Amino acid sequence: MGAVFLGREPAGRLVAVKIIKAEYARDEGFRARFRSEVNRAREVPAFCTAEVLDADPDHRTPYLVIEYVDGPSLAELVREQGPLRGGSLHSIAVGVATALTAIHSTGVVHRDLKPGNVLLAAGSPKVIDFGIAKALEATTHHTRTQDTVGTVSYMAPERLAADANRTLTPAADIFAWGAVIAFAATGRTPFAADSPAATAGRILTQPPQLDGVPAELAGIIGRALAKDPEQRPTAQELLFELVSGTGTTAAVAAKVRPRRRRRPAVAAAAAAVVLLTVAGVWAGARLGAEGQDQPAAAVAPRASSSAAAPDPALARQSKKELFDPLTSSSLWAPSGPAEEGCDFDGGLVVRTEFMIDCANGPDQIFAGDLKIRVEAQLSLRSCAIVYFRLSEDGSNGYFAEFCAREVAVAFLNGFLEDTDNRSVVDGTMKPLDIEEDGSHLLGVDVVKSTAKLSVDGKTVLTSDLSRGKPAGARHTKGKVTFGASGGGGPAIKVTFRDARITVK
Repeated sequence: MGAVFLGREPAGRLVAVKIIKAEYARDEGFRARFRSEVNRAREVPAFCTAEVLDADPDHRTPYLVIEYVDGPSLAELVREQGPLRGGSLHSIAVGVATALTAIHSTGVVHRDLKPGNVLLAAGSPKVIDFGIAKALEATTHHTRTQDTVGTVSYMAPERLAADANRTLTPAADIFAWGAVIAFAATGRTPFAADSPAATAGRILTQPPQLDGVPAELAGIIGRALAKDPEQRPTAQELLFELVSGTGTTAAVAAKVRPRRRRRPAVAAAAAAVVLLTVAGVWAGARLGAEGQDQPAAAVAPRASSSAAAPDPALARQSKKELFDPLTSSSLWAPSGPAEEGCDFDGGLVVRTEFMIDCANGPDQIFAGDLKIRVEAQLSLRSCAIVYFRLSEDGSNGYFAEFCAREVAVAFLNGFLEDTDNRSVVDGTMKPLDIEEDGSHLLGVDVVKSTAKLSVDGKTVLTSDLSRGKPAGARHTKGKVTFGASGGGGPAIKVTFRDARITVK
């Protein structure tokens, strides 16, 4: 994708600066996806990856500045010292599984996990270059339908399919984890062949070669390398099995029961793994965020029917956090007729001629400060709406409106049908440079009586919710949902994906 330079901050800290190739920089589709993936990368806990320090997708030459990790990659370590054994090998397995747990919890699929992207420094192994590969892979000008971005030896079978972009889930990273740990244990990949094409053929048709892998890891690596992604464990299940030593029990249970929400004990066991030796240095393995005690969410968009049953593997909800990829009916459900309502088609699709909200959202009441993030795809004529502190019947509360030419925060005092019931609290005409059918990460941070709106990580409006009202903010808690508005002409469409709501 480009070149990486060693740089230095004014304060003296070393950083890595990734400069994107000019051929990609000229592609607006790539820039939009790059911007989205950089924003997601910022959400990943820094303990498991090289922290994103700065980025400018709109620069003439797009660039990304990340933490400089002073340590060898797993590929370099194995090449120089040979296969790992004992505690060092087990610690690598735990450390990479911990990183994947944190990465998947933010709604990101790595897509290019390999030994060269696992860096070993003081602390946990750091998994780098996740998410950004998606920006390149989704740019059809540079990749044909049958092409994928990554290293063939670590690609899951579904990555080699023609519709890999549409069906990819975190299970692809689990397959890569199995191949990476097998490499660390043996010095070779489990599907090694004479050419990339032959390697791909072995991945699709042959069992993995696990000779030389210690018996205590061979079982879980074999399950991670299952051809069927549904048969692979999640990252949290990997972590739980690695730290609890319940490999045989877990393998039997996985065959007799469907996927379900993990118990809190999974997170507790994972958090207890500390100070592990990784290639001669101490590694601390932990879960990165509260409420991550359920299976990581699948994030790849996929078509779904409005009648589809909720899939608990896709969405999770707790008192502190809610996440839904919005690819099928789960925490949100269809509402209203197809021509004027909310349904699912690769995301939560909202259609309206004037203004509508998705009434069948989660019933959870969020009290206090909130952090809301959602990706929205909208056109120049449409506005994406984020409702917050909304009353249970949906008649009163606040909403943030993101339009191509302005943003605003308004208060709803009565149902949407009566336009006199909506009063603007604050707004701005600052253009958002929203591209036709462009996808953007929308943010609403609510702290006491202040709401801060952001687009692609940049603050565009800070609003005092108590302005223009009798005294103080009318609501301090309520529901959260999404909607859209148009210009009163032909029906518009806004598509929402990857909704995350966190109580601060």
